[in-house]
Amino acid sequence: MEIRQLRALAAIAETHTFTAAAARVHVTQAAISMQIRQLELEVGMQLFVRTPRRCVMTEAGERLLERARRILREHDGALAELAELSGTTHGRLRLGSASAMFSSDPLPEMLRELHEKHPHADVSVTSGTSDSLVKQIVAGDLDVAFVSLPAEERGVQTELLLRDELIAIANPEHKMASQRVVSAFALAGERLILGERGGNTRRLIDEFFEQAGLRPRVLMELSRMNSIKKMVERGMGVGIVPYQSALEEIAEGRLVRWWIEGAQINSELGFAYLTGGYQPPVMQTFVQLCREHFKETMGEMETRQQQHRRAAKKKGKTKARAKGR
Repeated sequence: MEIRQLRALAAIAETHTFTAAAARVHVTQAAISMQIRQLELEVGMQLFVRTPRRCVMTEAGERLLERARRILREHDGALAELAELSGTTHGRLRLGSASAMFSSDPLPEMLRELHEKHPHADVSVTSGTSDSLVKQIVAGDLDVAFVSLPAEERGVQTELLLRDELIAIANPEHKMASQRVVSAFALAGERLILGERGGNTRRLIDEFFEQAGLRPRVLMELSRMNSIKKMVERGMGVGIVPYQSALEEIAEGRLVRWWIEGAQINSELGFAYLTGGYQPPVMQTFVQLCREHFKETMGEMETRQQQHRRAAKKKGKTKARAKGR
């Protein structure tokens, strides 16, 4: 078996077509077909079933793929480690992000600091869902990714960076805009604009309503946080989002925020990487920057949220006393 054949196998398994796989590994379709044919002759078994629209991996192919990925990780790690010793490279970091909040706020500053420590490192950033990014880590296409937790995939290690409370957001002209707290019952009756199913944030929201015995009115299911906030800004409905993701809009008066009564729904964000894989210096530096940055951020967030909740609770008691009179 040759490394190029194993790379071809992994590429076809991930893209499901010979054409897309050939583009990924930078060879012609004829060349990648030949590599797989040679590999099948060597193992004496068919690895793919060809259909008009896609390739389906056989059981033999799946067994070989698991080992191939392990071999490729070790191969690439060995080359990277030796290259550092010989001084022929300055490091590479392939980063993924499933959170717009990471990409727009802390990431630029952390990448600036990383550049100062590794000025010649080759750093790339890609976006996607948490699930897709974790799969790319397993496949060896990414080194580390910001994802929603938990990320349960064999061979992947995660670290918690940020715990954020979910809040309800609305247009400032909403009839309940002056409130600071909203009940689960009131939320369930609103036209809700939520993230698409499959994400951890949406799972938390669905579980919250299910435990309350309520069936919410979901008007829209959107994949992007910015899209949710824009729709809410325009009065199309009420959203439920992580508190930190809406700080700017709330501060500028474009959105109002409600704490959700009787519940503290926490979303957790962190980073994921391969367990036991080789970590080049540029990745070690980046991981340390993440830990340092978010340790401070999490402390500030928890203090600020406690202050807001105390203020909202105090205001609620004041209103209750006023009504009692």
